[in-house]
Order: sequence, then structure tokens, then C-alpha cells
Amino acid sequence: MEKTIATKVLWHVFLRDVLICSLGAYGGPEAHYGVFTDQMVVRKRYLTEEELVELIALTGILPGPSSTQTIVAIGHRVGGPWLALLTMLVWALPVLMLMTLLSFSSQLLDALNVAPDVLRYIGPMAVGFIIVAAYRIGQKVVQDRITMGLLLFGAITTFFIREPWIFPLVLVLGGVVSIVTSDETNLWNRVQLSPPWPYFIAFAAIAIASVLLTLIWDSGIILLFESFYRYGYLVIGGGQVVVPLMYSELVEVNQYMTNQEFLTGYGLVQGLPGPMFSFSAYAGGMVASGGSVLTQIMGAIVGGFAIFLPGLLLIYFIYPVWENLKKIKGIKVSLKGVTAVAGGLISVAAVILMQNSGFAIDNFLVMLHTVALLLTRRIPAPLIVVLVLLVGFLV
Repeated sequence: MEKTIATKVLWHVFLRDVLICSLGAYGGPEAHYGVFTDQMVVRKRYLTEEELVELIALTGILPGPSSTQTIVAIGHRVGGPWLALLTMLVWALPVLMLMTLLSFSSQLLDALNVAPDVLRYIGPMAVGFIIVAAYRIGQKVVQDRITMGLLLFGAITTFFIREPWIFPLVLVLGGVVSIVTSDETNLWNRVQLSPPWPYFIAFAAIAIASVLLTLIWDSGIILLFESFYRYGYLVIGGGQVVVPLMYSELVEVNQYMTNQEFLTGYGLVQGLPGPMFSFSAYAGGMVASGGSVLTQIMGAIVGGFAIFLPGLLLIYFIYPVWENLKKIKGIKVSLKGVTAVAGGLISVAAVILMQNSGFAIDNFLVMLHTVALLLTRRIPAPLIVVLVLLVGFLV
């Protein structure tokens, strides 16, 4: 079936459909999957709805940007590795370029002689987005006392320990607890796999080499690449889950940017289509903002490239053997605990970010209105961003 699809579909037609998905995908992975279903399944029939759901399950297990990995896997299915790479570029480049430009927002405001206070409500609005993400993820992952306990464990642990190493540790522990407490039998049933090992070797080699280079070479760009590449392979669950990890390291530990700058970028990306991981271009640009314009652009490019690369290599490694891999029960069981802990990480991130933004009454009102509008679904996310920007200008 895959060969039939690959020979019938013209690449430029498929990439046009990918661009349509990119320009219409707002609100994170859950909303993106609705766009994929409409364009890739219902309209064009590149795959069945059942196959799409299976891909979503696969990318939910893998570290990296889940919706990006899903659409890249569809490209791999239709036209192989090269079309998968082009799919990645068409899907992510538009919003990465926009977020690179937005990393210059403070300089632009200075040039236009506009007070930075016009963006002051973007932070509380971003907290509202995170609260709703935590609520929706919590509804999905809390299935029993164990998953509720893991969610609280993730929240409490990361509230009191704000070091970068704690995030991957609690996620792994969540998966281990889920496996140990499972009633399932034959979790690690054997299946026949013939994976393309060069992709995994490249994934691991880049991870190790980037860490070693930071130890022997004091280069800002290498440090930036290592950090964002690490975010890409430590995070399971998409853009919302990466927020607490990035915030802890970029704002609290290394102080590369202020709390307000971080929240401004995260708030602005809510109003843009495409993958949430594109926030990395903004963050990378802000980290490198102390130098020249070229240095800042380079920082944005490195941040955007590095965070997507591990997820891309992993989907290239896993997808060819997915039909057999999904028969392993242990993988699905461990995901139950990992996602529960991730829900806790997101929940406590909302508390910490609001705490750092300040509990002024106007900030609190903006956050509450954002939450209400998102839960009622009456106003789309981009319009909420525009309204909050207008409030900042007018008030």
C-alpha cells in the first residue's frame, strides 16, 4: 500500500497539503491532529484515520515535538526519507522565521519609541494557556490513584527542585512506576525488528559530542546547540511539556532572559500557526541577543534546528519498524506514567510563571479571562493574542 501511495502522489502536491496544515494548525498537538485528520485523511486520503491514530500513539511515546513527528511520518510513508525531510521544512519553517523576527521585538519597540509595557499582559495570558494545557492533559492522564499520585509527584518535586536534571529524572521514574505497578503480563514480548541503526547512532553521537564539546570549547553557539538539542530528546508530549524545562534552565539557572521576555515569546507563539517547538527560535535569539544582529539570527537558527533534530532522527529510526514495535506492551504501559508526570510539570510551571509575573489584580484578570475564553472555545487563540496586545496598548 505504501508503494502505491508513493508512486501516485506528486511531491509538490503533498507538500502543498503540508503547508495548508502548517498555516491552519493553532493551539498545540491536540488541535493539530484535527487539522491532519481533515486534510490528510478526509480530503486527500494519504492514510486512514486508524493509521493516523496509531502514528499519534507512536509520537506520544517518542521524545520530541509530537505533531511534527506525526506529519513527518506521514511524509515518510508517502515518499520516503527525502519527502519526510521536505515535509519537516515546509511544516516548521514559516513559524520558525516569524519567531526569529519576534526575538527582535524589544529592539523594534525601542526603535519605534514604544514602551515595552505594551507587552506586559502577554505573560499572564501565556500562563492562562499553560493552565488550560495542564487541565486538558490532566483530564487525559489521570486515570486512577497511581496516575494522580505521579502527577502530584511531578508537580511537587519540580516545584521545590528547579534544576535542569530533575525533569528527565521524574519523567523516567514515572515510566518505571507505571511498569512496576502494571497488572499487564508479558510486557516485554519479543518482536522482530530491523531498524535503520545509522539514524539512532547519529542521534546518540550528536548528543554525546555536543556535551563533550561544551566541556572543551567555550563557545556560546555550541552551548546553545547542546541545550536545545537536549530539550529535544528529553521532552515527551510536545511544546507545553518543554516549557518548564526551558524556563528553569534559561531563566532561573543561567538567566539568559528575564521572566517577562520568556513569557512574551511563549505568549506570542500561541497566536501563530505551526509547531509549538518553534518557540525555540525566539528563545535561541534571545539567548544570543547581547551580540550583533547576525549573532542573534544565528542563535535563533541554532535553537530552532537543534530542538527539532533529535525528534526527526528518532522518527526516521522508529517509523520503518513501527508495525512491529507497537506490539510491545511495555512501551504503551510506561507512557501512562510518563504523561502523568508531565501533567504535573505543566501544572507547577503555571504556578511558578504566574508567581514570577506578579499577582497584581490586572495580571490575574488577564489570566482568568484567557482561561475562560480558551475553555469556552468561542474565540480562537490568535484572536486572544491580538486582544491582549490591544489591551496592553490601550490600558
